Amino acid sequence: QVQLVESGGGLVQPGGSLTLSCLASGRIFRINTMGWYRQAPGKQRELVASITTGGSTNYVDSVKGRFTISRDNAKNTVYLQMNSLKPEDTAVYYCNWVLSTAMRSLAINYWGQGTQVTVSS
Repeated sequence: QVQLVESGGGLVQPGGSLTLSCLASGRIFRINTMGWYRQAPGKQRELVASITTGGSTNYVDSVKGRFTISRDNAKNTVYLQMNSLKPEDTAVYYCNWVLSTAMRSLAINYWGQGTQVTVSS
């Protein structure tokens, strides 16, 4: 069983920064992609950023130039550096890994429990 645990959320003033971390534990055979989603109250969950094992990154337009996704393979951790935060970034942030746990197993989605990010003065 794979578990993802997020950390780093909190309350920050507009213009501030936060770094989210997502640590994976358990049996991991192959990782396809790692990403961060967010869900604000009354809104659908949206993909914020993703990174492939090859290092290719993808960002939603609203965070381009402000957020950076990165990973540390040795630590089984993915990060989301968030700068110049805005009130509209307020949401619960979830990490998501698409991975397989064995050679013949299909890659499936794993989710963290979510961490609250609140941007307010």
